[in-house]
Amino acid sequence: MSEPLLEIEHLKTYFPIRKGLLNRTVAHVKAVDDISITIHEGETFGLVGESGSGKSTVGRTIVRLTDKTEGQIRFQGVDLHQLSMQEVRKIRPQLQLIFQDPYSSLNPRLRIGDAIGEAVLDHGLTTASEVRDLVKEVLAACGLSSYHIDRFPHEFSGGQRQRIGIARALILNPKLIIADEPVSALDVSIQAQIINLFRRLQQERGLAYLFISHDLSVVEHLCDRIGVMYLGSMVETASRDELFGNPLHPYTKALLSAVPVPIPKLKRERIVLKGDIPSPVNPPAGCKFHTRCPWAEDVCKQQVPKYRNVGASHFVACHLV
Repeated sequence: MSEPLLEIEHLKTYFPIRKGLLNRTVAHVKAVDDISITIHEGETFGLVGESGSGKSTVGRTIVRLTDKTEGQIRFQGVDLHQLSMQEVRKIRPQLQLIFQDPYSSLNPRLRIGDAIGEAVLDHGLTTASEVRDLVKEVLAACGLSSYHIDRFPHEFSGGQRQRIGIARALILNPKLIIADEPVSALDVSIQAQIINLFRRLQQERGLAYLFISHDLSVVEHLCDRIGVMYLGSMVETASRDELFGNPLHPYTKALLSAVPVPIPKLKRERIVLKGDIPSPVNPPAGCKFHTRCPWAEDVCKQQVPKYRNVGASHFVACHLV
């Protein structure tokens, strides 16, 4: 296998909670609490979990929209958080982020052609005379017409705006795209179109994706490997077929049991988790999932499970496995 494109080792991202007249730090929100991920060229890695599990914070930390607390993030062997912002700016075209809500990331007063083309001009990747043709080319690649170039964001549907968000990332010719819940706000039929677009662009351009989602049915169709996060920590990582065919962690099993079955006659045992996800400010001792796990034992409440390889590049953090 080729050298990893992205390597994340023991990443922690904490946000301080400050109180009092002196604005002292009294606690931390442990949004990401010691995770490791490796992504190779042309690969799609899915990151799944409930809302509040820290998935989006991982993506924002990678591109340095958020500072890490500990750990390393290496892109093509270079530690991104050891670089100056000027050096990071040179790497940014190769590492792009697609947001969950494309409308909020678009300037409502800026025409789509200008919104897509401003980045390549800002990075000096093309000239002002060539940018319009380049924008039309990338719009066509994303399933939009050339006449859309002079329209404003409010003139598009949700699916079209997401295509525009993909075009903004694609025009910089990146090697890795971090897609943060890119289809969660779309209708099912439009979701399928966007997923097919992601797949086609990957085949044509050799892109790698970090695909962040809470919908396992979507992840199953697009991802090669999948990591499951719970309360800032990785609880299980495996290939798509291994994870769906042989889930080991109770949390993964619960998530999979909620995926709709295409054939009604095929019944799947539904695992309903009790209670809410604990606060990342004060996570439970031992296994973080033990407060909701139907099979928790005493050891789960006392000891943090090791994240270990149980075979076939299948990693899990659970005392019961």
